[in-house]
Amino acid sequence: MTNTIYAKKLGMTESYVDGTRKSVTILEVLPMTVIHQKTVEKDGYASTQVIFGETTKKATKSLAGHLKKSKTKGKYVREIEDLSAQEIGTEVNFDDVVKPGTTVDVTGTSKGKGIAGVVKRWNFAGGPRTHGQSDRLRRAGSIGQGTTPGRVYKGKKMSGRMGNDAVTIKNTIIVAYKSDSKLLFVAGSVPGSVGNLVKLVKRADAPASFPVVTLTKQNKVVESKASAPVESETV
Repeated sequence: MTNTIYAKKLGMTESYVDGTRKSVTILEVLPMTVIHQKTVEKDGYASTQVIFGETTKKATKSLAGHLKKSKTKGKYVREIEDLSAQEIGTEVNFDDVVKPGTTVDVTGTSKGKGIAGVVKRWNFAGGPRTHGQSDRLRRAGSIGQGTTPGRVYKGKKMSGRMGNDAVTIKNTIIVAYKSDSKLLFVAGSVPGSVGNLVKLVKRADAPASFPVVTLTKQNKVVESKASAPVESETV
């Protein structure tokens, strides 16, 4: 059983937990199939290669040869933790990750904002709005210290490309899961645009308790009775 799953971001909805309205992100879990097992003897480390996602494109010759043994196809090829007991060509079991109350770290690619100035990128205050400063409102201002050291320090906050970075949201709680449609509901927002690929990794710690929720036909999450404490497992 894996501690890592991949999903596609579909959008957001709302939930009511403990009488409080909270935002919830809807993800579609992508089933993973094992295509290769890496070992310490051959590769220097142990891991499992999986493939997932639907695709209409024809695989390249190198990828087709790599997938010949597993007799499968897909869009994404990724490496997860070592699942040496899993046979090639079989689907990975992720039921332990999608349980309501499970704490996960969610990683996605943030929205790209292009080239941005210091006010938008770093929340600078800008220059004064009076005394003739009509052209200095959103400028960065001085960037150096003078003769000593006579240069700009590395890492100085300046204008440049904003967004399109790997962002991880830690300690995100799984709110609910619909096994028939493989829809996963996580608390809060998730980095990236709708349709982006998202990675979820189960954490060892878990909350003391979590309310059991039920889903309506419109995928709305409504509160129900409180569940027993969720036991944590070692990752």
